[in-house]
Amino acid sequence: MKTITISDDVYEKLLRLKGKKSFSAIIDELISKSVEKRIDMLIEAAEATGYESELEKISKEIRKKFRVRL
Repeated sequence: MKTITISDDVYEKLLRLKGKKSFSAIIDELISKSVEKRIDMLIEAAEATGYESELEKISKEIRKKFRVRL
């Protein structure tokens, strides 16, 4: 376990989001959503180039590392 320092305004925002979840869980969810959104944008862009299957393979590896949907 590590300790991090965040500003009071960020703490208040996280507090509102977390509900009954831990701060670690809510931060992990936010990171995963961000990664997933970026992957989807890359795949969408790749569809026009014909490299979508190759990018999908790479995205599966990224999703595994960030525990995002497969």
